[in-house]
Amino acid sequence: MMPRILVIDDDAAIAELVAVNLEMAGYEVTQAEDGIKGQALAIQMLPDLIMLDLMLPRVDGFTVCQRLRRDDRTADIPVLMLTALSQTQDKVEGFNSGADDYLTKPFELEEMLARVRALLRRTDRIPQAAKHSEILNYGPLTLVPERFEAVWYVNTVKLTHLEFELLHCLLQRHGQTVSPSEILKEVWGYDPDDDIETIRVHIRHLRTKMEPDPRHPRYIKTVYGAGYCLELPSNEQVAEESKSSA
Repeated sequence: MMPRILVIDDDAAIAELVAVNLEMAGYEVTQAEDGIKGQALAIQMLPDLIMLDLMLPRVDGFTVCQRLRRDDRTADIPVLMLTALSQTQDKVEGFNSGADDYLTKPFELEEMLARVRALLRRTDRIPQAAKHSEILNYGPLTLVPERFEAVWYVNTVKLTHLEFELLHCLLQRHGQTVSPSEILKEVWGYDPDDDIETIRVHIRHLRTKMEPDPRHPRYIKTVYGAGYCLELPSNEQVAEESKSSA
């Protein structure tokens, strides 16, 4: 069965160019020209991927993405934002609204197809962690691939696909500094560029879910100029913490 992609873009020329190239690459494509129709089609067809423009009539792409993320039916569908907005703050807002990746117009068609393939490969409902015999537990952290969740101490934390893959990437190298280029290649599935704001946004999201004080992280640490490091207490340290708090 061909992967189904919903393209939501009010620029008819660009939408048609995108659709034709996706169809030539073996995808089934449906188009919508405004935010309201796009959201309705997303709920109706439950596509494998949504390509979403930001500057849409009726309802803008940021709002559409937020609504899709709040709806259990569409919350896990990967979203690739297509937009002429290229400022860092625009990208941050896009990721904060729930986008998985961000492609700035104009873009090369080969790059677009590479991003699509990477997103579909990474979000095929079976996390990469579930396909290998890899570390899924250390100290107070246990990853649950089947549900994209983490058990953090005694709490269950719901993660997005990206948050799960990012945390898994760091867990495999526990105690080591992982460079932005390694993270981009492993988690996002494409070669790195100079913009690592993508990683920063999702690191901040993880910290809000795991850190007692996200502004002063104890577990997901920034190694300035080098990358990020996950440092968790061992099972013995967790046991000592439990005794101390008892």
